[in-house]
Amino acid sequence: MTAPARTRGADVARIAVFAALIVVLGMVTVPLPGGVPITAQTLGVMLAGLVLGARRAPLAVLVVLALAAVGLPVLAGGRGGLGVFLGPTAGYLAGWVAGVVVIGLVMQSGPFAWWRAGLAALGGGVLVVYLFGIPVQALVTGVPLGPTALSGLVFLPGDLLKVAAATVLVTALHRAYPRAFPDRTGARNLTGARNLTGEAGAPRVA
Repeated sequence: MTAPARTRGADVARIAVFAALIVVLGMVTVPLPGGVPITAQTLGVMLAGLVLGARRAPLAVLVVLALAAVGLPVLAGGRGGLGVFLGPTAGYLAGWVAGVVVIGLVMQSGPFAWWRAGLAALGGGVLVVYLFGIPVQALVTGVPLGPTALSGLVFLPGDLLKVAAATVLVTALHRAYPRAFPDRTGARNLTGARNLTGEAGAPRVA
């Protein structure tokens, strides 16, 4: 098997693992009257963005959403079917896709650091998801945006706990197995080497 084929196979496996993790964490859920449950599923979304990066993480989320679209009960509370994309949680589901992109971009903006992981999880896994989810929830339920946003504060403590948990788990994973993360230094090192040696690999002369 060639190196590119092995890389593609590894990518597919990692995407599948995190899609499965998102599904499994969806089994931990607390129903709420507003139609949007408290769930550990967003922890899986955060972890996917932190580990897989901006290119692979959206694919893991899209796999889960595709499974839900064909009717499989992969979302929080065993939900599935096209109806979930028309209900009050539809915006949050769209926010997952945008959120993991933001998480991945923040993580790939520099070398790994626990504070960067926490910032990425907070910005992409909470703020971006809220920005997508709250307006759609207000539209679907017919409740004005302000009260809907205020009612969303019930999720904030749990989401902050998930940010903390994601940061701790990803920091531990990075220490134990840094190869699980996309290479953030190889491209810069390669560029630096080319600047020193020239594009063709020959020593640069003044």
